[in-house]
Amino acid sequence: MDWGLDLWRLIYCVWFRLNWFGVDHQDQHDVIERHTQCGLEQLERYVKFVKERAEIEQNYGKQLRNLSKKYSRRGVKEDQEMKLTNQQAFQEVLNELNDYAAQREQLSENMMATICVDLTKNLHELRQERKNYFLEVKKCQQNLESWLKQLDLSKKRFEKEWKEAERAIQQTERIQQDPNTTKADVDKAKQLENSRTHAADACKKDYALQLQKYNNEQNNFYHSEIPSVFKKLQNMEEKRIRMLADGYVQFSETEKKLLPNINKCLDAISTAGRNINEKQDTAALIDQYKSGAVPPAGVEFEDYSQGVKTAGNENTAQLHKSRTKARKMLFTKKNKIMSPDKNSPPSLEDFTHLPPDQRKKHLQDKIDDINRELQKEVEQSEALNKMKGVYEQNSKLGDPSTLEPQITETVYNIGSLKEKLKKYQAQLSEAGGGSGSHSHSSSSSVSPYDENIYEFAFDEDFNVDVPIGQCKALYNYDGDSKDALCIQKDEQLTLMVEDQGDGWARVQRANGDTGYVPASYIQII
Repeated sequence: MDWGLDLWRLIYCVWFRLNWFGVDHQDQHDVIERHTQCGLEQLERYVKFVKERAEIEQNYGKQLRNLSKKYSRRGVKEDQEMKLTNQQAFQEVLNELNDYAAQREQLSENMMATICVDLTKNLHELRQERKNYFLEVKKCQQNLESWLKQLDLSKKRFEKEWKEAERAIQQTERIQQDPNTTKADVDKAKQLENSRTHAADACKKDYALQLQKYNNEQNNFYHSEIPSVFKKLQNMEEKRIRMLADGYVQFSETEKKLLPNINKCLDAISTAGRNINEKQDTAALIDQYKSGAVPPAGVEFEDYSQGVKTAGNENTAQLHKSRTKARKMLFTKKNKIMSPDKNSPPSLEDFTHLPPDQRKKHLQDKIDDINRELQKEVEQSEALNKMKGVYEQNSKLGDPSTLEPQITETVYNIGSLKEKLKKYQAQLSEAGGGSGSHSHSSSSSVSPYDENIYEFAFDEDFNVDVPIGQCKALYNYDGDSKDALCIQKDEQLTLMVEDQGDGWARVQRANGDTGYVPASYIQII
């Protein structure tokens, strides 16, 4: 079916019937104009739909990233050392979820690039093309109307001149019939009649010529120009429909291309779940905390009916009393380790509850970890100082004062790590090991019943910070280091320890969390 032939013939027949019965003519291209306008609006509506879908995918990926970051907690140091498979699997799930979020964000970008951008450009071109076609139709209509006006003027001139010629003929006949007229009057009337007749004949010829030209233009308008433009509009509409159809296909294909990567993330999550070994996790707790201590012997019967107690009985009672006291101290110590006070800084683990060889191994591992962390902090400090020097030489590159909080934090971390390193090295020396390498000495062994296992520093454990006052956060601080605290701007805080000259202050949040923040980031109120 052809708009330029079939549709226009139908419209032309309708127009002919309307004019036959005296109905006013209306531009028949209005039907095509409304239809093509609706088509462009449909294409624009689909572009808006894809944009909103892309925004949904973008927000979905962002929320998944935040969720993964929220639950990516490493846990306490003991849990990291034990390397439980269920904890590692959960971390792998969070990592894969982060990759899954990246795929959703990639899907959003692909939809915007492959669908929205191209269709928006094509929509603009189609609008301009449609506008040009209807301007061409309007131009053809104006041209036909101008020929119609010329025909009408020629017709009116012919009508006027013919009426004047008829009046001249009638005037000549009256003069000839009047017996009182002279020959001069008759000649004059005939001369006027001839001039009017010649003028009427000229107007008649011009009218016939204009009529022929108008009919040719009208025939060209209805059979050539308008069908040709309508054919172009039909091609434009078919192209628009094909663009929309391709957009529907791309909407699906864009997501299908990312399905293999998404399935990989989901398969990795399933694999992480299948790799969990419950037997290994429960055995890891035994390997971590086994002491090798021999269970205490049974309590002997004490015969109070005997007036005199033997030396063996006295020793037995004394042993029972000492064991009871030791069990009390051990229970108290374990409770404090499992439920540490939030207001007191965490104490360093000395692994005295482990056998000598395991204790030396764990202490050496601690020293190696601290040395690696210390090396990282030293490298970061050197890099920050170099960057500060560059900023001081060229202020256009950055403000040196913005690096002061990071430099201060790095210095604090280095000092803290060195202090921990000294303590662990001292403990390793006491255990009979070297300060920098693994050493196993058979001469240095600790008895499982050594009373050092039950010693506890009560003064340090019960040291509770007393609030000094209230303060307000001036800036946001992420608190990336271990002992630092994350705060938000304008947050109300409790000041626990003032700046001791190192640029740090200890504060407490409303939920009870405590930690160190840069002293320049808070204001005492």
